[in-house]
Amino acid sequence: MHNKLVKFVQDTYQTKEFIPLHAPTFAGNEKEYVNNTIDSTFVSSVGKYVVQFEQQIEAFTGTAKAIATVNGTAALHTALYMAGVKARDLVITQALTFVATCNALYHMGAEPVFVDVSKVSLGLCPKSLEVYLEDNAFINNDGLSQHKVTQQIFRAVVPMHTFGHPVELDELMAVCSKWNLALVEDAAESLGSFYKGQHTGTLGSFSAVSFNGNKVITTGGGGMVLCNNYDEGMQAKHVTTTSKVPHPYEFFHDEPGFNYRLPNLNAALGCAQMEVLPTFLKQKRELAMKYKEFFKGSDFKFIEEPEYAQSNYWLNAIVCPDVASRESFLKATNKNGVMTRPIWKLMNHLPMFKNAKCGELQNSERLESFLVNIPSSPFSKVSK
Repeated sequence: MHNKLVKFVQDTYQTKEFIPLHAPTFAGNEKEYVNNTIDSTFVSSVGKYVVQFEQQIEAFTGTAKAIATVNGTAALHTALYMAGVKARDLVITQALTFVATCNALYHMGAEPVFVDVSKVSLGLCPKSLEVYLEDNAFINNDGLSQHKVTQQIFRAVVPMHTFGHPVELDELMAVCSKWNLALVEDAAESLGSFYKGQHTGTLGSFSAVSFNGNKVITTGGGGMVLCNNYDEGMQAKHVTTTSKVPHPYEFFHDEPGFNYRLPNLNAALGCAQMEVLPTFLKQKRELAMKYKEFFKGSDFKFIEEPEYAQSNYWLNAIVCPDVASRESFLKATNKNGVMTRPIWKLMNHLPMFKNAKCGELQNSERLESFLVNIPSSPFSKVSK
C-alpha cells in the first residue's frame, strides 16, 4: 500500500520531487494585485483590496457581513468576543481540533470543555454535547446554563468543521437553543464547504475562517469573521479597528478594542485567490474522488463528506486499520518524499489543557490513534 500510494501521488502531481501536504497555489492575478498595492503605498489595514476581499467573501458565502482579520485565531477571538464569552465562562468544543481553537479561549480567560466528535463528520457530536449538558449543567433562574459543581456559566459551543467536512449543524443548533448557548462555528478549514446547500460559517451567530498558507486559498496569514447580522458585523469591524470613532484627524476610542484588521497587502493576494477558488474546489473534489477509488477495497478507510454536505475536502484523510500500520505508513511515505502526517494530539493530552473538563472521548481517541492526512493541494490541471 505504501509504495502504491507514493506512485499514485507522484503520478497525480506529475513529479518525483517532495510533495507537501497542502501547498499554496498561485495561478491568477496575485502578483499584479500585490504590486498594485505596493505602488499605491496603501499596504496596511486601509485600502481598496481589504474592502473588495470582504465583499467577495460575503458574496461567496452569503453572510450578512464579513470582517477581514490578521489571522484565523484573531477572527475566532473576535467571534467569541462578539458572542459574549467572558473570563471564567465555559465554552464547549471538541478535543480533536487544532490548538488555535483553545488558544483563543485561553487568552480570553475562558475554559474549554471537551466533548466527543461524530463518526459522521469528525466534528463536534450533537449527541455527546446533549449527554454532557444533561449530566453536568442546569438552567438557572436567568435562563442560562450553569455548571452543577463549579457554578460557572456555559456561554457557547464551538464546533469545528474538521478538514472541511461540515458538522451536523441542525442538531447542534437544536441543543444550543435548548440550553441557551451561542453557536460559534470554527470554519477555519471549510471555505467552500456547504451544509444542506448553505455555506458553513453562516448558520451560527458568528464564525471564523482562516487564510493561512495551507488553506484552500491564502492571504499569507489572514482570517475572516462571518456575521449573520449586519449591524453586529459593523460592531465587530469597529472592535477590530481599535474601536476608533471615525474622525478626520482626532483619535477617540469608545471601548477596548483589538488591532486585528487585515493589511491591504494580504487582502490583494486574497482577492486574486478568490477569483480562482472555484477552480481549486473542483480540483480538490476530483482529487478526493481519485483517492476514494484508490483506497476502495483496502484496509484503509478514506474519509468522505457526510451525506447532507458538500465538503471542500481541504485535507484528505484515511483511517488506518491499527496503530502499527499507521506508523509504517507514515514512515514509508515521508521517507519517499510524500508528506503525510497524523492528526493533532487531542487538546486534553496537551499540558496546558490536561485538567480541562471532558466528556467521553471514544471517537476522538480512536481518530488520534489511527487517522492520517495525505497530500491535498490542488493540482495543475482540471479534467473537463
